[in-house]
Amino acid sequence: MSGSLFLIVLVVLIAAVAVLRRLRPAWYWMAFGIVFAMLRVSFRYASVMDACGLTVPPSRLRLTLARIANRPAPPDSRTPRIVRMRPTRTGLVLRLKMRPGQDAFDFTASTDRLRHSFSMQGITSREIKSGVVELRMTGYDVLKRVQMPATLTRGEGLRVPVALREDGEVHYRDYRQVPHALNLGATESGKSVYQRQLVKELAALDVALVGIDCKEGVELFPLARRFSALADNPDTAAELLEVLVGRMADTYQVIRREQRISSDTPDAEITADIWGLPDHLRPVPVVLLVDEVAELALFANSAEKKRRERIITALVRLVQLGRAAGIYVEICGQRFGSELGDGITMLRAQLTGRVSHRVNDEASAKMAFGDISPDAVLATTQIPIERPGMAVVGDSTGGWVRIRTPFTSLRQAVTACNTHAHRTPDIAELAAFRPVMPSVSLVKAPGPATAPATA
Repeated sequence: MSGSLFLIVLVVLIAAVAVLRRLRPAWYWMAFGIVFAMLRVSFRYASVMDACGLTVPPSRLRLTLARIANRPAPPDSRTPRIVRMRPTRTGLVLRLKMRPGQDAFDFTASTDRLRHSFSMQGITSREIKSGVVELRMTGYDVLKRVQMPATLTRGEGLRVPVALREDGEVHYRDYRQVPHALNLGATESGKSVYQRQLVKELAALDVALVGIDCKEGVELFPLARRFSALADNPDTAAELLEVLVGRMADTYQVIRREQRISSDTPDAEITADIWGLPDHLRPVPVVLLVDEVAELALFANSAEKKRRERIITALVRLVQLGRAAGIYVEICGQRFGSELGDGITMLRAQLTGRVSHRVNDEASAKMAFGDISPDAVLATTQIPIERPGMAVVGDSTGGWVRIRTPFTSLRQAVTACNTHAHRTPDIAELAAFRPVMPSVSLVKAPGPATAPATA
């Protein structure tokens, strides 16, 4: 009786673990997965490294000692030394010391084989320093159900969390390091959710938000209480961009006036951007969000063509010179190629950050990553349609990674903007473009219809 009871309990326990792994993979990983994964890596390590070609022949000293000892079998090949194995909330971090003759590229090229051999969801490799590589392993599909960590490190300046990376780390948008970016994506790919997440996080910072939304303002105008300026048509957008170019020129005059380079000026006080200015002189940084850039580049007659030239010229000037003046540009669109006319490729070349959600054709992916990383183009075309918010992020260095933005409803973004509406700076140059908010009035709900009184 006791044996059958033990068997029933064991079956129930195994079933519960299987259900937990399917429905709550993060809980399963923290409860059981970490232990199983560390045991697999420890026991399989030597054979896996040998099978993946990540070992080196024994040294001459070991071969000489084996000959002197008259050993029949030669010494084993040497595997990379494990410096540290650290569990995380999503996987394992394995830090390895490479043997002489090995290269970090060998580990990068073997990540798929290592993933299969260690039975992990995914593995990424990067070189920490000379001779040391780090393998980041994920124990489950972290992008299937995005859960951002409860505590996030935002750091100094304009650094905001926007998504979760495939290796389990948080992806941050740092405007100080990557001042301008391009965000591409087809309809229903999650491009607007990414933009909402950006606005939601930026709303809590001391920054001026400026928006251009030529879809009659349906995306950005609900967030208007946190915006210092908004434009909902190309004509207003052209005027707004030219005002920003004028603000940029005035900011450079302030920087030049305060430099005052002399032999007794401390090095820390010499600056070429707004971040080196004293707090009382530093202009508030501006983040410009352009929704659907194609609406600014298309034209149907000569008057619209002249307006388009003004818009593209102003945008190119802002992305070329705006960083030092504290003006950062985030451009969104479904396509961003040369078919939009002159100046578009010049504008794209200045956008260091690249984010591409699911696209409808390979040509659109090449618009984002064709000039920096062919591998990122292939990864972009493989984004499944049932995973909105998933994207590939890259930069001009050629590095790229898959991310997925947590779903942010329009209500959540509106609530964040309303909560931080008091942070909206009043900028004199942008006063003419400040959105006018209607007064909130209580409207009595209509009651049941009553029959008219009869005499």
